[in-house]
Amino acid sequence: MSRPLTFRHLFGPGPSNCYPEAIEALGHPVLGHLDPLFLEVLDNTCAGLRQVWGTNNARTLPLSGTGSAGMEAAFVNTVGAGDVAVVAVNGLFGERMCEVARRTGAEVVRVDHEWGQPIDPERVAAAHPNPKVIAAVHAETSTGVRSDIAALGRLKGDALLVTDAVTSIGGLELLADDWGIDVGYAGTQKCLGVAPGLSPFTISDAAFERRVKDPQSWYLDLGLLGGYVGTAGGSQRTYHHTAPVPMIASLQAGLARVLGEGLDAVRARHATAGLALQDGLEEMGLDLFAAEGFRLPSLTTVRVPEGVDSAAVRAYLLKNFSMEIGAGVGQFASSVWRIGMMGPNANNASVVFVLAALKEAIAKV
Repeated sequence: MSRPLTFRHLFGPGPSNCYPEAIEALGHPVLGHLDPLFLEVLDNTCAGLRQVWGTNNARTLPLSGTGSAGMEAAFVNTVGAGDVAVVAVNGLFGERMCEVARRTGAEVVRVDHEWGQPIDPERVAAAHPNPKVIAAVHAETSTGVRSDIAALGRLKGDALLVTDAVTSIGGLELLADDWGIDVGYAGTQKCLGVAPGLSPFTISDAAFERRVKDPQSWYLDLGLLGGYVGTAGGSQRTYHHTAPVPMIASLQAGLARVLGEGLDAVRARHATAGLALQDGLEEMGLDLFAAEGFRLPSLTTVRVPEGVDSAAVRAYLLKNFSMEIGAGVGQFASSVWRIGMMGPNANNASVVFVLAALKEAIAKV
């Protein structure tokens, strides 16, 4: 017999621990994906996603797949062979955007930035005279940096603005319509406090009209998905794929929890917890990695002290506190820790717990 899983305090870059309401909803009876009761859940979920995205887009939906599926959907539906995609790169997920766009046959124009720094909207917007899309990460999970997407939206011209909001949705201000975001994708497993498995996605009517009509992915074809979610209602729904019914019910519950508390209050809670963690880390004598003034409250990056074994500290935390924090990525894999304060974990008690455990772990290993 397999042993039961152990509870973990998830303070890494994601997933975070879930809101109790989201976990409870996973145990609700499973419905058919065209059952009127489930379609009501789906519609409620889409309405809640419009609020956290800050949009009125009809095609705002939970894609069946994690945030990486959202990234794939964003590019396969907007660029094809010969189209120009300008991509701002200031971390791992900007790198991934480039690779996904390349595989569509697009001409990728990279605009590289130092990791740990925000993107330069003017340099990105000036990288090509007539791109089909301009893409950037709002909250770069690999570095803990926030970039100014609103500024990029003001400079995009005729290009479609594609935005990764995986680590910002629900935890940072996000105003897709006001900022000029044409296509956005996110994840459920971070500030929304829901298990991984869905990608909150939005696309404007203007972007939908300019989409690739027969994208290379049938599963992520927004034209086909529109007949099931976003543009059809009631008995007019057309079958596309079997939706992950329990996950969508869980997302509905998580959104209800967040919206019930109030988006402003939830964002303020994330901001307070993130700042308290960063202040506490600096009081311990540790150096923060992300540029000051652009640090994410939801995900803090901190340099591993010289002479300290990063992996040993993380192993100590896991063994002695059942606590997960994240390593860095790429060239910073062993020199940076990533510590998340997301969803239900964004509170002062979590900050005190993490700081005390980390201080002990550094002293012991």
